[in-house]
Amino acid sequence: MNPKAHPSRPLVALTMGDVAGVGPEIIARAWADPLLHALARPVLIGAPAVLARALATVGGQCRIVMIEDPREAHPDLETIPCVALESGTCDLDSIAPGRVDVRAGRAAYQFLIAATDLALQGRIDAIVTLPLNKKALALAGVPHPGHTEILAERCGVREHAMMLYLETAGETGRDARKRGVGLGVVHATLHVALKRVFELLTVEMVEAKIRLADAAMRPLTGQAPPLIAAAALNPHAGEDGLFGDEETRIIQPAVARARASGIDVDGPHPNDTLFGRALAGEYDAVVAMYHDQGHIALKTAGFHRAVNVTLGLPIVRVSVAHGTAFDIAWRGVADPSSLIAAVRTAGRIVAGKASVVA
Repeated sequence: MNPKAHPSRPLVALTMGDVAGVGPEIIARAWADPLLHALARPVLIGAPAVLARALATVGGQCRIVMIEDPREAHPDLETIPCVALESGTCDLDSIAPGRVDVRAGRAAYQFLIAATDLALQGRIDAIVTLPLNKKALALAGVPHPGHTEILAERCGVREHAMMLYLETAGETGRDARKRGVGLGVVHATLHVALKRVFELLTVEMVEAKIRLADAAMRPLTGQAPPLIAAAALNPHAGEDGLFGDEETRIIQPAVARARASGIDVDGPHPNDTLFGRALAGEYDAVVAMYHDQGHIALKTAGFHRAVNVTLGLPIVRVSVAHGTAFDIAWRGVADPSSLIAAVRTAGRIVAGKASVVA
């Protein structure tokens, strides 16, 4: 396959993330895979010296080409276009693998800000982020714990959510899976203590997440109404109030309000059966009530292929669904499957949005 034969593919910027982690070597390993290029034109925002070292680590033969504007990029299986940043990346090659380093935190932040601004300016179509280290960010003086919070501030949004997404979830089931939609999981609450979930959940919050799930999946379903399921919070969906009343008091009213507005959603469903049905193709998306409820199911089904999609932003942002993996960084063994899936997903979302405008 010659990627250059498809110039209409969306332009997707890859941010290198924390250079002490697996991000650089994953980029180096993924680049020669035709799947990375099938649905998008990837361009790198990072440190060329670090990438050169990563290519040597994995035995890659790609050529790095420095460019000023991502629209100049002509990526193929042998050529990696890299956007040159004005400063902050000259000393990154000396950073020790698998170690927290303030320089790596500062650079990861700069890579992300550069990509975000390019997307806001319309000079790229989407961004795909490699993992960063929260402690390194803090040492660099960044007042946010991760990508999502930085993106929300830079884009000027307050309402946002994360969707965990698996490109190919199952091979049987209703028409949703036959369309090749995959499965998305949107979380009503995310990075909070489990005991706080019960006090944070509201009808308005769950309804808002259902709406985000519907909007997020439409570019992937060809704008057909996605099939959405709301997960229960308690065992057996509360067993008619025996194990809790959040289902009848919060989740059912939220589902009813979303259905009244035309969204194809039902539930709440008991979790011990819901995800089996969803992964088999009965649903396009699940709204989970808390972090592990959604993450365990989807990552068990496809850990190396799962990706994160940030919802509510004015730009398209997809991320790998793993961390910096300091314990194996720079050994040349990190699996690039999640990065490949993230770039493909970004390409599909951009193309799906564009089809509506057309």
